[in-house]
Amino acid sequence: MTKDNGKVAIVTGGGSGIGKASAIALLNDGYSVVISGRREDPLKKTIEECGEMDNHEKILGITCDVGDPNSVKNLFKSTIEEFGRLDVLFNNAGGGAPKKLIEDLTYEEWQNVVDANLTGTFLCSQEAINIMKSQNPMGGRIINNGSISAYAPRPDSAPYTATKHGVSGLTKSISLDGRKYNIACSQIDIGNAATDMTERMKNGVPQANGSTMVEPTFDVNHVAEVVVNISNFPLETNVQFITIMATKMPFIGRG
Repeated sequence: MTKDNGKVAIVTGGGSGIGKASAIALLNDGYSVVISGRREDPLKKTIEECGEMDNHEKILGITCDVGDPNSVKNLFKSTIEEFGRLDVLFNNAGGGAPKKLIEDLTYEEWQNVVDANLTGTFLCSQEAINIMKSQNPMGGRIINNGSISAYAPRPDSAPYTATKHGVSGLTKSISLDGRKYNIACSQIDIGNAATDMTERMKNGVPQANGSTMVEPTFDVNHVAEVVVNISNFPLETNVQFITIMATKMPFIGRG
């Protein structure tokens, strides 16, 4: 029997990795799901993988550059046209700059990360808030993909670290300013989920003391479980910040 909880979720960066796993988990839990990404092919492949599910007609892919205001407006407009409301936004899209000394970064490399990680989170949240405060019943939930880098940087990662710190501030502001609209905002800080982005860790990555070390990863589906769990809380309950990480990764005691 097809499960349907009547709720609608948007997952940005939903064509791969954390976003893909989360979108499928939400779909399986009864959500109608819209996935977005800059490239169409990963979105199509994700939807094709859902083709054998009973509820595969409840997933929609829309190309979107979260750093572009017009592209973001189209994403949310198309979601409402298709499903009529919005209950959950998972701001997952983002990326990092090439590993470089801070003094060697170009303006374009810096700005690309700011657009993807911070401006994108702001623009999508802004559209979601406008929808959530106007719908009936009023309210909804915004979940931001933070990072362990919001607390402890890796070497030569200034753009990524700075933007993830910014996401933490945005999470707090949305939590405060969203209260009057019954909008809850959470942040999931993720450390070493096994995705294409962390594949390099199997060969060793630079540490703060100058050494290189292989780092453990963990199943990305555990992040998806957390996304679904937070999404299913009633709006009077919030998980403000949660960290999920590979147990033995160098974070606690990093130095």
